[in-house]
Parts: sequence; structure tokens; C-alpha cells
Amino acid sequence: MQIQVVKSKIHRVKVTGADLNYIGSITIDEALMDASNIIEGEKVSIVNINNGERFETYAIKGEHNSGEITLNGPAARKVQPGDIIIIISYAILEFEEAKSFKPWLVFPNENDNSLK
Repeated sequence: MQIQVVKSKIHRVKVTGADLNYIGSITIDEALMDASNIIEGEKVSIVNINNGERFETYAIKGEHNSGEITLNGPAARKVQPGDIIIIISYAILEFEEAKSFKPWLVFPNENDNSLK
């Protein structure tokens, strides 16, 4: 049996931009992607603390140490700059492997999205 578990989480990061005219996705500071083990193109779930929205998109790499968190395309309508969000990715693992799996959890500074 296989189950889906949390693989990566960037917990409580501040949205810095919303670009409705971009094709789609979420742009994430490369340093945060590296720390959370999220790769470019990976499907991610977004949870908006400010308004309760939950949605899925895919990650694209932003400038390293820029603090950028920009929702692009239709997802831009679900956030406002300054909102606090959680970014989550999942993995499918065998049940026994999942019992001992440890996800990559990142808790950035909410003021500037830097790693603490």
C-alpha cells in the first residue's frame, strides 16, 4: 500500500507579489526552495492564512535570497501582497517507509522571508 505524506513545507511566508498576467505558478526564492527540497515544476499546495483559500499550482525558481514569493496567473486572485501563506508539497511512499519519513520543514522569518 502507498500513502501520500507531507514531503516539504515552507511555513508562514509572506506573499511579496501577485502577477495576474503571468502564465501561472508560484515564484519562490531559490534559497527557500533549496532548504525545503522543493524543485522547479513541482506541484505545491498553497494555504492562505489571511483568507482561508487553499489551491494548487507549481513552483518556479526565484532569485536566490530575494525573499520573493509571487503568485502568478489565476492564483494571483487568491492572495494579496502581505498575506501569510504555507507552501506544501507531498510524496507518495510505501506505508512502512512513510512511518519513518522525515519531511523538510522550513520556518522563514515572516518579515522578510529569510531563513532564520
